[in-house]
Amino acid sequence: MLEVTALGWTLTIAVIVALLALDLSVGILRPHVVGFREAAAWSVFYIAVAVAFGLVFASVAGWDLGAQYFAGYIVEKSLSVDNLFVFVIIMSTFAVPEKYQQEVLTFGIIIALVLRVIFIALGATLLSLFSFMFLVFGLVLIWTAVQLFRHRDEDPSVEDNVLVRATRRILPVTDEYVGGKLFARIDGRRVATPLFVVLIAIGSTDLLFALDSIPAVFGVTEHAYIVFVANAFALLGLRALFFLVKGLLDRLVYLSTGLSVILAFIGVKLVLHWAHTAISPQIPEISTPASLVVIVAVLVITTVASLIKVRRDPDATAHAGSVRSHTRDQRPVER
Repeated sequence: MLEVTALGWTLTIAVIVALLALDLSVGILRPHVVGFREAAAWSVFYIAVAVAFGLVFASVAGWDLGAQYFAGYIVEKSLSVDNLFVFVIIMSTFAVPEKYQQEVLTFGIIIALVLRVIFIALGATLLSLFSFMFLVFGLVLIWTAVQLFRHRDEDPSVEDNVLVRATRRILPVTDEYVGGKLFARIDGRRVATPLFVVLIAIGSTDLLFALDSIPAVFGVTEHAYIVFVANAFALLGLRALFFLVKGLLDRLVYLSTGLSVILAFIGVKLVLHWAHTAISPQIPEISTPASLVVIVAVLVITTVASLIKVRRDPDATAHAGSVRSHTRDQRPVER
């Protein structure tokens, strides 16, 4: 059983807050267009930090728990790439100027981190109180996987977002960006700028991804600490990763298919775990090393197959996937 002291939690949170402050200073205090070199350097930095933490954690807590961390990190990183896909759609839909995209991304990451902390605490509490929540989480992931696979060739509709529609209905919104402001005064009238609507869209998107990603990572570990650090380190590199891969996302044509397979696999793992503990110990469970192998294998196969597909068919375009159909009301998005 993993026991993390108050000092351990404090030091971990301090490191994450420091990294978040660093990201915040780069993304907000110095708005600029991010080039490939800068994005690559920051991406390597955040991945190296996450790997270094995993190695230190494994050497202290044991390699079984270390494997759980790396499995959770890979799951969250892969889901984060799909999250980036939706960010690209939102940025394109609202035509966010490149110099403000860092600011939007940084706020989006902060919102995502806060939401996931809340859901981690809630999920850990529910799992400790009610063992059948493993079954519930498993069925939710399987349902999400089926829906994502069914609508793998679609993109979520930003214009159909309930919070975005409500914002436009309640607040007067200007069509023009006013510097980096969320609100501005135009002709004596205080109005919200498109940047504010973009943050609402990204925040609500983060909420939906948190609903899927938290059960998914609880499928590879039951320890709230590992769930938290896996999520935190996966999210911290999102800003740089966005600028590094946004031009390559269209090539990952099988990404949503691969993610649906991973979610379904973890869902089955959770159901088997519940059955093993609640029904009969004779029912087999899926081990963490096996989970790690399957997740990595699916991601590798998905990436290679995507690149082969695009090479054979240059017109093939990737989609983020959706849990419900938007084919009727979706508008085409330029990328």
